[in-house]
Amino acid sequence: MGQTLGCIQVDQSTVAVKERFGKFDEVLEPGCHCLPWCFGYQVPGSLSLRVQQLDVRCETKTKDNVFVTVVASIQYRALAETAADAFYKLSNTKGQIQSYVFDVIRASVPRMELDAAFEQKNEIAKAVEEELEKAMSSYGYEIVQTLIVDIEPDIHVKRAMNEINAAARLRVAANEKAEAEKILQIKKAEGEAESKYLSGLGIARQRQAIVDGLRDSVLAFSENVPGTSAKDVMDMVLVTQYFDTMKEIGATSKSSAVFIPHGPGAVKDVASQIREGLLQAESIQH
Repeated sequence: MGQTLGCIQVDQSTVAVKERFGKFDEVLEPGCHCLPWCFGYQVPGSLSLRVQQLDVRCETKTKDNVFVTVVASIQYRALAETAADAFYKLSNTKGQIQSYVFDVIRASVPRMELDAAFEQKNEIAKAVEEELEKAMSSYGYEIVQTLIVDIEPDIHVKRAMNEINAAARLRVAANEKAEAEKILQIKKAEGEAESKYLSGLGIARQRQAIVDGLRDSVLAFSENVPGTSAKDVMDMVLVTQYFDTMKEIGATSKSSAVFIPHGPGAVKDVASQIREGLLQAESIQH
């Protein structure tokens, strides 16, 4: 009905192009407009002023001969004041933008090595944006933002890079593990040395206490029992200790079998051996 009466509606964020007998007349803003068709007025089309996005995938080669796919995201919009240029001068806006993106990326990336391309994504995006802004402004378009959203190397190159990274991390992990094991071994050795040192001190003090106790016992027994010598008392004490030891060995269920000479003469030999050992220990302590 609106077309029949010569009235049209232009939506928000949109402009319409008005022609008279096929010639551009003006740009219609959002709202209701009267176009009497009998006077040759018509609207051949409209143009959105909203920001649009175009994703461009461009395959190229780096300086170190690695093929990569660069993904660029271009955000652009038509300008209301130059809507006529945007409507009439370009028939394929996306194709035009894509051609400029290809041109800039394939001129910039081949001058960089692969690692540098990843590090200088912002520089690539800036170069693309400057070239597009300079070219598209004459067609009535504004470049809002240009982003390099991804750089994808060949799948084999990506796998090789991951393997190199994994090998480096495994090497660091192995070094750290070896260092930790080294520290554990050192601490263990230090602990064992300290333990043996303290054990030696304990044994030495134990032997010194035994020697001191036996000496005091022999002296006290000799003074209280006339006619006995220190040697007699020592033999009696050692024999008593010998039989106590044999009793303990026999009473313990988990003890191992011990084979030693046994008899009246053997007891004397054992006493002599024990006495000599104690005397040697006492001389070493002093």
